[in-house]
Amino acid sequence: MKIAIPVAQGRLSAHFGHCKQFAILEVDGQNETAFKKSVHDAPPHEPGLLPRWLHELGADVIIAGGMGQQAQQLFAQNGITVVVGAPAETPEQLATAYMAGSLRAGANTCDH
Repeated sequence: MKIAIPVAQGRLSAHFGHCKQFAILEVDGQNETAFKKSVHDAPPHEPGLLPRWLHELGADVIIAGGMGQQAQQLFAQNGITVVVGAPAETPEQLATAYMAGSLRAGANTCDH
């Protein structure tokens, strides 16, 4: 499983559509708290591009602070599970909590 997380200064970026980088954490099949992490520069902002790009990178899940409804639908069309309202933690903390089923997602910080 690959988990995508928009990052800024090593932590979750509040709005995925404007972040400059994404961390991709690949879960170790035998140890769900061990990750292989890579960081990718995001392509130039263009509506609908990020869901396709992250799908091409193999993402199964995206954890975000905020995301509009249209973006959530585009991720779903690309087979990517969306988690919104996540706290501004490190990618490793977020992925570990997600895998343990203890990620506390709050309100979606995006209203468009």
